[in-house]
Amino acid sequence: MKYDISALGNALVDTQYKVSHEFLASVGLEADSMTLASAEEQAPIIEKLIAMGAESVSDCGGSATNSLVAAANYGSKCHHVCRVSDDEDGRKYIESLRSAGVHHIGISSENSDVPTGKCLILVTPDAKRTMSSMLGVSAFLGSADIDYEVVENSKIFYIEGYMVTSDDNFNAVISVLEHLKDKKIIKSLSLSDAGIVHGFKEKFDQIVSYGVDMIFCNDDEALAYSGADDLEEAINFYKDKPYMTAITKGADGSVVVKDGKEIHADAQKITPIDTNGAGDMFAGSFMHAYLQDNDLKTCAEFSNFASSKIVETFGPRLSADGYAEVVNKLRKS
Repeated sequence: MKYDISALGNALVDTQYKVSHEFLASVGLEADSMTLASAEEQAPIIEKLIAMGAESVSDCGGSATNSLVAAANYGSKCHHVCRVSDDEDGRKYIESLRSAGVHHIGISSENSDVPTGKCLILVTPDAKRTMSSMLGVSAFLGSADIDYEVVENSKIFYIEGYMVTSDDNFNAVISVLEHLKDKKIIKSLSLSDAGIVHGFKEKFDQIVSYGVDMIFCNDDEALAYSGADDLEEAINFYKDKPYMTAITKGADGSVVVKDGKEIHADAQKITPIDTNGAGDMFAGSFMHAYLQDNDLKTCAEFSNFASSKIVETFGPRLSADGYAEVVNKLRKS
């Protein structure tokens, strides 16, 4: 089967809560950041959230997952390279992927004593999201989880930037990139988090050295990877690169940098509720639109619109009608 997008990323069961900034301070988390945690470190936070009756939603998550679910709902054929355990969360995760139309190799038989990963996503009244991620068995994703034939028969191979935080994950990424050498497939990378970029810059450089064609990032991540002091300087950095860079800027829209040129797309005027998943939605929407042979400005405008719908929603998913509304926007453009 020929796929449109194959992605490699963490499989995390996301549970999202509405909290105050005071709550973040009380559990020692920095607002609008991502922190890696153990199950033991997450446990007291979960207990406190349950005790206070915080409003929550839960679904299969992870950055690449969110992007694939969006693209699949538009009609793209998608395959996810990820690892879950044979536990309740893992089985729910696979079923959720199936219901979204995203294919997967199946539940891993290795590291069976390690649970499926979990991510606590804490959303404050300013719509910012703070994440505490327990990678679980996802941290051990390796070559046994990869169907190389499926990946090489995809139009786009998409790499979630969080893969640099685990040696097993990073080695899995490199093994795929080695396999794809001299093969005609678009290689796409998400920078994922500014702190991760700062901490693992050499690994990102190694991935990019394999001839990445697209990079997706927000303005903070763009600054982190370029080493620039401001966005204008960062844009000039990306103008000299052989790859396309799509930079999201929140309420200021997005800019696509390609072949020395800047393509700006305005944001939708909305009242933000929750920014979690907005960048993932942008990337998944952009890749889908790109594969439909749309020009870069149309891809960016469509992706801005899609992201705005996620930001207006509590949680990283739209309803079936919501995805249909978004893709109809592309068809009319």
